[in-house]
Order: sequence, then structure tokens, then C-alpha cells
Amino acid sequence: MSINKEDALNYHSQGQPGKIEVVPTKLLSSQLDLALAYSPGVAEPCKEIAANPDDVYKYTAKGNLVAVITNGTAVLGLGNIGPAAAKPVMEGKGVLFKKFSGIDVFDIEINSTDPDDFIRIVESLEPTFGGINLEDIKAPECFKIEQELRKRMNIPVMHDDQHGTAIISSAALLNALEVVGKSIAEVRITISGAGAAAISCTRLYHSLGARKENIVMVDIDGVIRKDRQGMPEAQMEFATDRDLRQLSDAIKGADVFIGLSAGGVLKAEMLTSMAANPIVFAMANPTPEIDYNLAITTRPDVIMATGRSDYPNQVNNVLGFPFIFRGALDVRATEINEAMKLAAVKAIAELAKEPVPDIVNKAYGDNTISFGKTYLIPKPLDPRLITSISPAVAKAAIASGVARKPITNWEQYDIELQQRIGIDQKLMTRMITQAKGHPKKVVFAEADHPKILKAVQVIQNERIAIPVLLGDAKKIAEVAEAIGVNIKGIEILDPNKAEENIQRYAEVFFKKRQRKGITLSEAQEIMRNRDYFAAAMVETGDADAFISGLTHDYAESIKPALQLIGSQKDIKRIAGMYIMINKKGTFFFSDVTMNENPTAEELTEIVAQTAKTVRFLGFEPKIAMLSYTNFGSSKGEVPNKVAKATEMAKRKYPDLIIEGDIQANVALDTALQQEMYPFSALAQEGANTFIFPDLASGNIAYKLLQEIGGTEAIGPLLLGMEKPVHILQMGSSVREIVNMTAVAVVQAADLSKNIKP
Repeated sequence: MSINKEDALNYHSQGQPGKIEVVPTKLLSSQLDLALAYSPGVAEPCKEIAANPDDVYKYTAKGNLVAVITNGTAVLGLGNIGPAAAKPVMEGKGVLFKKFSGIDVFDIEINSTDPDDFIRIVESLEPTFGGINLEDIKAPECFKIEQELRKRMNIPVMHDDQHGTAIISSAALLNALEVVGKSIAEVRITISGAGAAAISCTRLYHSLGARKENIVMVDIDGVIRKDRQGMPEAQMEFATDRDLRQLSDAIKGADVFIGLSAGGVLKAEMLTSMAANPIVFAMANPTPEIDYNLAITTRPDVIMATGRSDYPNQVNNVLGFPFIFRGALDVRATEINEAMKLAAVKAIAELAKEPVPDIVNKAYGDNTISFGKTYLIPKPLDPRLITSISPAVAKAAIASGVARKPITNWEQYDIELQQRIGIDQKLMTRMITQAKGHPKKVVFAEADHPKILKAVQVIQNERIAIPVLLGDAKKIAEVAEAIGVNIKGIEILDPNKAEENIQRYAEVFFKKRQRKGITLSEAQEIMRNRDYFAAAMVETGDADAFISGLTHDYAESIKPALQLIGSQKDIKRIAGMYIMINKKGTFFFSDVTMNENPTAEELTEIVAQTAKTVRFLGFEPKIAMLSYTNFGSSKGEVPNKVAKATEMAKRKYPDLIIEGDIQANVALDTALQQEMYPFSALAQEGANTFIFPDLASGNIAYKLLQEIGGTEAIGPLLLGMEKPVHILQMGSSVREIVNMTAVAVVQAADLSKNIKP
């Protein structure tokens, strides 16, 4: 993927610099709160911890806090850039910890290249953290640093550059060997690379049964032989006395090639010299040791894995470290030992053999994912990773005697793990991945706006959609150049110059509106309006979806789509829904853009459209019909209407979880419902989908949450349209435009039956 330098710098600098912040987990709204949080109340937990040191886990964040620590001596792809320059990478690692496993992180960059000094500094941090993730430290110092810290510290310490790749590639290797019917004890393995990752991978393969006499390691100077002088001890662990000098010698007859070195070092002729059904893990990034397409063309019997997301079998450390640390923290393990690593390997390998859930198939736009040559390890967006790997690691910690807080109720632990990451924090990641699997043509009516052009560059670079820009080509080019956006290769159409299209679209529009007072000549003139032109492109099949609304009123923007495309059959009311995402989960607000004061019958129809879309997005709707009352506690126009709509919806859609009339806070508070309203259908799990009684309440609610509630709003999604059309809210960000485009593409793909919901 091509990354624009300015976009990357803006991403890290705009707004609050960096990617992380510290957020209080307790209320601080009164003098009492302040007194409890700090002086004098804070003295009480301090005294408890002084009397019983393990209470630090009870009264502080230590048990869910990991340090990501580096000295910046071996930053991936950048080398020895120093601790300050490495900080963006460490912040990024912290974000992944939080997103995938709910673990909080402080990144720490240490200005020292002396191993002993580094060890002393990290060792002194033990009171603060529940675990230590070492990162981007060069070999051979990294071996000594990790080894010494594991001896000295009583919390888990793991150098992810070593063990992360080792664990994930080991799982892939076990499954690849199973596919080809070979034994790990018998296969010949050639390792290209002799750094920290290569050494750790080879050690783990050996633990799994690979024999040292069957392993040959090669570095930039050739085969590592026992007679080579001046080699570090770690590399000499796998030195050979066989008469082999170069990679071309070592690869002959090999069953497995493991690449942790440099792009292009494995030549096609070398691949041809390998044994039947060769296994090639070319993990150098961004350029693998051999190109994927070249490899499968040269050897159709090859099983390939790389470090890249655009090829099958991506060996990605994010499959490991968040979930390994999660399991270790949750049993308060004193270390991450060999048993825990092997448990992670086996859990990852076994998960790949299980049937793939629909949510994963949809995310990757592929209903054929199943265990085999092109699916050796799970996908990074598989929601089962946390509930497969973390319990396996925790159980191994308990069995090996390093757990200080054993888990006894594993079913409850499974629930807690899912709660750690929310209902689905990865919704838009999944939508974007799914869109990339089936990119569709999306037309942008406001193509001369800088935000649209910046969004289009992201969409083009990530292959989310095939963009079409409407407007004056010269003006669009000038705006693009001024903001540093490359629009080369993107189709541009100017409605004022596309006479053939104008005539064709006008005919379509005239037929639809001829009994609504529109003449053919008026239709021809109207088609020069970009919103009408875009809607006509979608209606005629010249485009698959339409995005507009950034610069003008919602009602004005949606009118062309309603007149040209219209609603689905049997749909009387179009509705608008927002996806609202915050740390508590993903929620759906409907209708918040279209219907000013819907009747009970119209609310019932909105329920059906909303539920259908929520399910399409991969969630089971739990619907609250909102009012200012609870179950008839007061009479009035709104509660009466909502109560009637609830009754109708329950009768018409008995498979849905629906409750109302109910207040918003009560719909979310399961404890309150269980105490006061135990009959409520939402009493056990609470609501995730909210149907508002009128436009004012819905519109006010989502905008307040968006601005002051720390909630990301995605939308509005138009519900009930015949084809994908989405009208942005005025002033939408580049990110919001990209998100809406991804959703539109997924809808268009579903419409064309490429993806089944």
C-alpha cells in the first residue's frame, strides 16, 4: 500500500499529538471524588498495599498495564534510529494491545544502548507494570536483555520481535506440514536470516520437534558453519558442519524455507531445487524473500506464507502478543514460559482448522475460507482469537506453576474476555477489509472539495472502491495539486461536457417524473446538476454507489436520489441510521435524519429496516423503543405512540428482541431492569439498537454524543433505498467519508450477490 508522507505526518500530529492518552476510569466530578482519588482518601489503598503487596492488583491498574519498552536500536525497516524516533512505533504497539485485547499500555523509550544499564532501568519498573513487552532492540544484546530481565523480574517479560514471529510462524508451520503430510522431525529446514526473530523461530521449531541436524541457518555472509570465527553464541547454536557455503547450497532438497532476512534473496531457480511440496515462509517486509506470484508460478506445489496482508497466510504478530499477554496478566503469571508459548502455538494452529464464522467470511469477502494451503492460520480480524489463545496461555501458566491467581470458572472468563474488547471494536476495520475484497464503482458529486479528494486518495490507495469524480477536470486537478493529492488514473466526468450521458440520463429521469411536471428539456438541464448526474449513474448501472452531502443541506442532497433511485419495493418510509462507537461498544441510532414525526405504523417499518441493516453489519439487534417513560408510567402522545409501535413490532417480527416504551438510560442499565422491570426483554443484555420517537430527539442525541460524549458517529446510513446512496453530514471528516464509502461498497457488493449477508 502506498502511504502519502503528509497524510502520515498529519495523522500523528493533528488534534492532540500522538495516538494515545490517559483517561480516568473513576468519576471526578465533585470535591468528594477528588478527596477519594487523591489526598486524603488515597492513603487507604496505599496502607493496604503496604501491608499486603499483592493488593496492588486490587487497588491499581497494574494488573491490566503493560510497558512497551525500546531503545530504538532495531526499529523494523528503519534500523538504529534512537529512542525518540521509535516512540511513534511504540505508541502504535500500545494501540494494538488496547484494540485487540483491552490491555492498557505506557510506552517507554530508554536512552541507553548499554545492555546492563537498560536492564537496570527496566528492572526498576516492576512495581508499575503487570508485564513488559520489549520491542525493537538489536541482536545480540536483545538476547541478554530478555534473559536477564526474566531472571530478575517477577512479572511476564517478552521480546515480541523474537517470540511473536516464532509463535505465529510455528502455528503456520505445523499446519503446513499437516497439509503436505510431512513430519517436523524429518523435514529439512533452511533459515534465511540470523537475527533475533530467526534465532527465536528456530529454537521454537526445535521445541516442537525439529532436529538440529536438519536445520541450516544462513546470514548475509553465507551458511553459519561451526568453523566460522567471531560469531555470537546465539547464532552458533544452529551452526552446521555440513559442506554448505551459500543459500543456493543450503536450499537444495530442503522441505522448508524460513525467510527472516531481505527481499528477493530466494531466486526462482533455488525454489525449483527444493523437495516436493515445499513450504516457503518469506516473511521479510515489505518485500518478501521471493515474490508470492513468482513462487506459485515457479512451483505450483508450494505452500506460501508472507508478512503481507495482500497474500494468503499472513504471519502477523498481532495474532499473538495481545492475547498471550492477556492470558498471562489474567492469572498474574510471573513469566511467559515455554509452555505458555507452545500453548499459544497450538491454540492458533487448532483455530485455523475450525469452521470459519460468517463474520470472518464477510470481513474478507470470501465464503470459501477453510483449512488448507491458503489458510494455515486464522485471520487477524477473527473475533475468536482472544477466546482461543488467552485461555490456552492462562491454562498453561496454571499447569506450569507460574500463575498466582488461577482461574476456576472458564465460562465466565470467556465472557469477560469478550467484554474486554467491547461488542465489536473492529467494525469499520471489517467493513473496509470486506470492501477491499469486492471494490465497486462509487461516484463522488463534490469532487472539487479538498476533503473528498483526500478521502478518494485513501480509497484509491487501499483499493476500497473504484472512485469516479464529478466536476470540472481542470479545477479538480488544481485543487488536488494544491493539497498534494495524486489523482492519476482516477476517472473524472464533467456533467457539463458529457452530452451523451446527459441525453441518456435525462430520458430515464423524464420517464420517472413526466407525470410530476417535468419536461424532457427540463430533465436535460437538471442532469447537469452533479447530484442528479451521480444518482442517474447509479440508477443506470454506470456506478454502484453515490456519496454526496459534504457541502450542502441534507434534504437538498437526498432529493435527486429519491427521485431517480427511490426506495425498495413495499418500503413507504426511508430512514436514516447512525452507527455510534465508543469504548462501551457499538450502538445503532434510528431514525435520526428523515422522518420528523413518524406514526406508530411508520416506527414499526423503521424497526424492520433498522434490524435488517444491523444484522447485515454483523450484530444481533436488541431494540429499545425510546420514550420519556417506562412501560406506560405516564400517558402522552409520545409514550402512547411508542407503546403502540412496540406492540405492533413484537407481533409482526416475533424473532426480534424489542422492548418499549422505555427510557434510554434504563434500556442500557440491566441491573436496574432486573430489579424494577424483570419482565423486560432487554433485562439480561441491554439494548444496542435505539428507535427514536421523532426526528428531533434522534438528531439531538447523536450530535450531542458525537461532540461531547467521545463517540465516533458513522453515517447516516440511508435505510430502505433501492441502491446504495449515502448523504454525508455537512463538514464530515476524511475518515468519515472513507468509512461511508466502505459501507456503500459492501452494500453494493451484497446487492450484486458477491457477498451474502
